[in-house]
Amino acid sequence: MKALKERIMRDGKCFEGGILKVDSFINHQMDPILMKSMAVEFVRRFASTKIDKVMTIEASGIAPAIMVGYLLELPVVFAKKKKPSTMENMLATTVYSFTKGRTYDVCVSRDYLCPGDRVLFIDDFLANGNAAKGVIDLVHKAGAELVGMGFLIEKAFQHGGDCLREQGVHVESLAIIESLDNCQIKIKE
Repeated sequence: MKALKERIMRDGKCFEGGILKVDSFINHQMDPILMKSMAVEFVRRFASTKIDKVMTIEASGIAPAIMVGYLLELPVVFAKKKKPSTMENMLATTVYSFTKGRTYDVCVSRDYLCPGDRVLFIDDFLANGNAAKGVIDLVHKAGAELVGMGFLIEKAFQHGGDCLREQGVHVESLAIIESLDNCQIKIKE
């Protein structure tokens, strides 16, 4: 997606260890116009897919997931990173965060992720694919069906997308980063 790629090149910041910081327009301060444009693109790319529910993991995936849910007029559910004491009928799995360098539990209520739901997962980044694998586990535990995964930015050099595609997952990424070597952002055309 041209607008996102241009914004990454203009405002994205690269740090050692393969970190791409986009907090000025995606995951701290948000550009709602860009967010809407990205959601419109996801709706276009998944137009032939029957979807009942949009899902994400807190927190950075919530904004794009809400936009997609709004455009599709579908409910949006997000997996929580902390187990609330009030959650009933909990489904949980463990996910390793590349960015934070730690493992955490993610959970969702069976009341909102139900058998037969056709789920589209939306998130900000796809790196190693750990969050995506956790969501796949939650969707399967619920008896639901994963119909696709959409990511704003995919770090191709970390191979999470390759792994998901090899499993037959329909993955759509709006910008694919080929390399962050020497803190230089290289985007796939």
